Amino acid sequence: MATVERAALKWDYAPAPESRDAAPLKPRYDLFIGGKFVAPTDGTVVSTVNPATEEVLAEVAFAGPGDVARAVEAARAAAAGWAALPALERGKYLFRIARLIQERSRELAIVETLDGGKPIRESRDVDVPLAAAHFFSYAGWADKLSYAFAGRAHEPRGVVGQVVPWNFPLLMAAWKLAPALATGNTAVLKPAETTPLTALILAEIIEEAGLPDGVVNIVAGDGSAGAALVRSDVDKVAFTGSTAVGKEIQRALAGTGRGLTLELGGKSANIVFEDAALDQAVEGIIEGIFFNQGHVCCAGSRLLLQESVAEEVVRKLWARMERLRVGDPLDKNTDVGAINSAEQLARINDLVAAGEREGATRRSVACELPEQGYWFAPTLFLDVAPANRIAVEEIFGPVVSVTTFRSPAEAVERANNSAYGLAAGVWTDNGAKAFEVASKLRAGVVWQNTYNKFDPTAAFGGFKESGFGREGGPAGLAPYVRFAS
Repeated sequence: MATVERAALKWDYAPAPESRDAAPLKPRYDLFIGGKFVAPTDGTVVSTVNPATEEVLAEVAFAGPGDVARAVEAARAAAAGWAALPALERGKYLFRIARLIQERSRELAIVETLDGGKPIRESRDVDVPLAAAHFFSYAGWADKLSYAFAGRAHEPRGVVGQVVPWNFPLLMAAWKLAPALATGNTAVLKPAETTPLTALILAEIIEEAGLPDGVVNIVAGDGSAGAALVRSDVDKVAFTGSTAVGKEIQRALAGTGRGLTLELGGKSANIVFEDAALDQAVEGIIEGIFFNQGHVCCAGSRLLLQESVAEEVVRKLWARMERLRVGDPLDKNTDVGAINSAEQLARINDLVAAGEREGATRRSVACELPEQGYWFAPTLFLDVAPANRIAVEEIFGPVVSVTTFRSPAEAVERANNSAYGLAAGVWTDNGAKAFEVASKLRAGVVWQNTYNKFDPTAAFGGFKESGFGREGGPAGLAPYVRFAS
């Protein structure tokens, strides 16, 4: 067996689909305002579809400006009572939400996969457990805020508006709601228009947990609903999404005195040095870009390889890519699922075509893609110039571009040559080199000998056009309070 080239092996597995019976969906989901589900007054009702099959999953109420205003009013009415509640009691509510997420974890994972297209393994093993973990973590912080803020006097901001993207619908909702509630704020959350279902199931969980009416309001909608929320009477906005929209929000709030945190785009560098454990690095590259279809904002889609090992890493990486299984996201054997929407697939195709036009060498895995749904084969680009669009723009797809470097200094220069600064990875067995390189990277998060590992106790956020502010850990509490001058 030791003489057999592992790249030639690709085992066939019998299908192992997760049962949809464990996640029965309602025909329609309304807006969650003031502690109950209500129909829109000036909004509309749209279909949310499964990107793997294009089938309609459910009808979802989208909020109009009046509906957003109703949600903000409900949050405002609940703000004083929630802020006055003893911190220990607020923590108990968060703990209940965390436990209910765990109890409904299988259902949530299935719905996340159905609505978003990511493999069930990712939803089951990453998204849902981390969502619960964030509520658990901030439940513990609720009555310990004086330690988080070094004894400084503080008070909640009041009503916060939160807008989350389509790539991690449930996790991003937890990421934003948990610290806001722990610090005594009330919230209006708008999930992404293409992936609203798990946020609305979270609303059911919040209702079941007995949270006071109006403390959390969840209104699905498109970009116009998000714009209405940003311009409404909220005291702070937390946004995760594109850099272009983030800039619009910053302009809209400039001079208003309202709080703002932005977690925006990324084009993260994954740097592999010649002294790295190369097989481990290849698995990290695969996990960082392909297991999540490149949907992570910090996906390591810029692969920087030291020249002396570049050929070997590319060979190993391509062999590993050829063994990836693309298909039904509900199948537990699937590695790469569906692209979230037709619009996102069109963007991937556009950037890939640009890469080819600009002279990069494209290698896409030869695999049979389903006829229905939105799909893209895992793709590797070689001979990439630093100025190529494929190396500069965020792609949100299973595509990685490869460039090379000779020295650590050149690696840092190439990694920092980006408008973004969200995350990076460093692969080396030399600890001193890892720390030296990491200290010079203009990235909010730097992983060493791993990639895309998240923890609710650790801060996350970017530099430059990747936004500002931090979420996660005690650092994620500060944006939701005002400090006494």
